[in-house]
Amino acid sequence: MPARLFPPTFLWGAATAAHQTEGNNVGSDWWAREVAPGSPLAEPSGDADDGFHRYPQDIALLAGSGLTTYRFSIEWARIEPAEGMISRAALAHYARMIDCCHAHGVTPLVTLHHFSSPLWFEASGGWRDPRSTERFVRYVEAVLPILRPHVQHVITINEPNILAMLATFAKGDEQLAADALPAPDAEVSDALTAAHRAVTGLIRAAGLQVGWSVAPQQLWADPGAEDVLREYAYPRETRFLEAAREDDFVAVQAYSRTRITLDGPVQPPEGTELTLTGWEYYPPAIAEAVQLAWDLTGRPVLVSENGIATADDARRIDYTRDALLALHAVIEAGVPVLGYLHWSLLDNYEWGSYAPTFGLVAVDRSTFERTPRPSLAYLGGVARANGL
Repeated sequence: MPARLFPPTFLWGAATAAHQTEGNNVGSDWWAREVAPGSPLAEPSGDADDGFHRYPQDIALLAGSGLTTYRFSIEWARIEPAEGMISRAALAHYARMIDCCHAHGVTPLVTLHHFSSPLWFEASGGWRDPRSTERFVRYVEAVLPILRPHVQHVITINEPNILAMLATFAKGDEQLAADALPAPDAEVSDALTAAHRAVTGLIRAAGLQVGWSVAPQQLWADPGAEDVLREYAYPRETRFLEAAREDDFVAVQAYSRTRITLDGPVQPPEGTELTLTGWEYYPPAIAEAVQLAWDLTGRPVLVSENGIATADDARRIDYTRDALLALHAVIEAGVPVLGYLHWSLLDNYEWGSYAPTFGLVAVDRSTFERTPRPSLAYLGGVARANGL
């Protein structure tokens, strides 16, 4: 089989999110949900991976494998623990993370909002409050000095389409199922889009490239159900991709696919291989998401997340290899793809439970010991060769 090489500037890396790895994010809305009496979540995040203190080890593991890009998020609740109160210590912490990346020859790629918000923000109306955009702008203005000139790419909001879907729930803490995604809250969808657009100019003026990351569900229609698919897709993903047309890039995150019938989405048929999250095992999903994003936006595409929840690391390697083969075919067909970031570098808190293990690195919940899996060496080897 001939070698399949990727573009010479291709970004190879892995991703994490602050709330899912740092631990004890006590000022966030998600922490409040987790510890509330009668919470429907299976378990709280607690110490998570203690990533707030152990990030140097994590960055060193990533760099040692051969990966060269680390996507992580800055936690708004730590930067602004009370409205208008900016923590210089928290800013210094994330500045040290950026410096640590560079010390290891790793490119930092920063997300400004990854699902969790300050509790004060949520308590005062969250994204439904008319002041949400100006509040987000104030936070971004506080963070920008630590980003320039040390960061090249910034993602404003992670999965705004999923964030808006969560907002349709009464409490916002129910779990989403791929075959039954609710319609996103229209008011929140509009507010997220407004906030994104309000900060893109600020970020670009600082010399950084900016976009946001959308999670297409890779919808595919039964014959005759194409109109159902389009109607189902527009509020859940299409409008969010279209909103990226003026950005420097658009990021996508995909793991599986969802079948659409005349009656709407359905579960995979019995006997289908499923992951620990109950999603269909379907490696081409990310390549299809990249193609969709390119078709709708005409912007360069970044794979900001892709991976599999499994206890079988050999299957993780299978999934990653086949996802990259499909991605390479899309690149060969002419789609400009900036890079591939695996989800996740670490096993982490998956918004309610530690049971789904996505990590290239296993984490002992009691000791926080990191154990690299063979999949980390596999992906690092692909990165060193810049090809398959």
